[in-house]
Order: sequence, then structure tokens, then C-alpha cells
Amino acid sequence: MQNISLINIPKVHDHRGSLAVVENNTIPFGIKRIYYLYDVPSDSYRGGHAHKEQESVIIALSGSFEVITNDGINEKRTLLNKPNMGLYISTNVWREIENFSSGAVCLVLASTEFNEAEYIRDYEEFKLFVGR
Repeated sequence: MQNISLINIPKVHDHRGSLAVVENNTIPFGIKRIYYLYDVPSDSYRGGHAHKEQESVIIALSGSFEVITNDGINEKRTLLNKPNMGLYISTNVWREIENFSSGAVCLVLASTEFNEAEYIRDYEEFKLFVGR
């Protein structure tokens, strides 16, 4: 799938620990919204939608989870478990997040402010929208 990619977030490490830095051109868009998911039961899933306008980077700040992306034809599973790796997801990509480990924290950097009208929450409607 061309609309997703892993992003290496620069980090600095010394005897005091690690520091990951998101600045300037670390991600391919300006950040308009930041939110995070936590205390998600391991048998639950999040997401289940696509965006017409919003680009996102998803980061596992703590623990791990899987992000399932789908362009209407191809599906890809990506395990996120390092706080210095982000998954970039462009527009028009269906996404679900599942298999949360205990204590997982999922950070999302978004290119737009919340706008319910730009979400596609029905998978069949999504496939029609992207021409599949």
C-alpha cells in the first residue's frame, strides 16, 4: 500500500534514558490535533473508519498494538511497539487498531481538527468512495 509508511522518530539516548523528538519535517504535515488512547481492554478495537481529509501518524508511546490498514483492496497489519516509530496513514485509508497490550498508550498526531463530516465510518461506503 502506498498510502502508509513507517516513520523513524529521531531519538537521543544517554545514561539518563531516551528522548524522542517530533519537530520540523519529522512528519509530512502540520499538526492540528493530538489525542491518545489508553486503558483500552485487550479484546477491544478502535478506529473502524477512514478520513477524506485527515492524515495521521500513530505512535505506540507505551506497550504495543496492531494497526490494520486497508485501501479497499489490500490489507496490511503493522505492529507498533516502539515509541520512536510512527505509522503514517494518508487520506482514504481504512484503519482499525487492535490487540492492545496491558498499559498500551496510542498517540495520534492529526493534520486536521475534528470534523465528523470528513470521516467515513461504514466500510462499504468507504469502498464506494475510493472506487473499489
